[in-house]
Amino acid sequence: MSLPTHVRLIEVGPRDGLQNEAQPISVADKVQLVDALSAAGLGYIEVGSFVSPKWVPQMAGSGDVFAQIQRKPGVTYAALAPNLRGFEDAVAAGVKEVAVFAAASEAFSQRNINCSISESLARFVPIMDAAKQHGVNVRGYVSCVLGCPYEGAVAPEQVAFVARELYAMGCYEVSLGDTIGAGTAGATRRMFEVVGADVPRNKLAGHFHDTYGQAMANIYASLLEGIEVFDSSIAGLGGCPYAKGASGNVATEDVLYLLNGLGIETGIDMEQLLLAGEQICTVLGRPTGSRVAKARSAK
Repeated sequence: MSLPTHVRLIEVGPRDGLQNEAQPISVADKVQLVDALSAAGLGYIEVGSFVSPKWVPQMAGSGDVFAQIQRKPGVTYAALAPNLRGFEDAVAAGVKEVAVFAAASEAFSQRNINCSISESLARFVPIMDAAKQHGVNVRGYVSCVLGCPYEGAVAPEQVAFVARELYAMGCYEVSLGDTIGAGTAGATRRMFEVVGADVPRNKLAGHFHDTYGQAMANIYASLLEGIEVFDSSIAGLGGCPYAKGASGNVATEDVLYLLNGLGIETGIDMEQLLLAGEQICTVLGRPTGSRVAKARSAK
């Protein structure tokens, strides 16, 4: 299969990237990050999460962030809304797109959200109904698609079942996440072959963590399977609070470098992106997780 000519990057840094940081991050710093990312040309930014601050303290103030960002025309500013209360808070903050999460692993679902996969899917029904009424788009996430910290290997057929349910329920796109970063290129291609038989490939996205250093290989494998949408995180920020040792998401800068090298259009400016990454790493007082940013700063 030939490679796509255009790829859409979904920037998850402000939400998935920051939610695991130990130190508090101010609303002003979050706003600066989102504005820097939209200035770099990212067309989709996951800004925050409407969850109980008791569970995810870093996502407190997401409503304030939405109120203060400079919204650029044509950019989607999305939020995670795992339940109806979160959805209502998101709508009140002017959010036009939300994301919901399910797992491909029963054990992960129980540990992460204290319910089975089928129970988690049932919880999304009222969100989908409310989203239709409010004209809000819903994106679906499936975690642990290439392995689970508790169960080990996850069958592609199980991933296909969850993705199919989310798509049938009304999620316009389903992002398949390698939460523990254990996947390899062969397993990635096999998974998209199986899931792609149930859900159109132009409705699927890839979300890769780089724990085993395989994220870039897995993205290339996904491109060969016709996947044109990928989630990534500025400076490689983030992990998963429920998957011990899972390192950050693949860095947006590194994915852009790969895509630029393949002549694939994204509409993103590398220099502006590197600047956004540098700014947030300064705020966090930590080195970047992006190989490209490290190489560029060493010159």
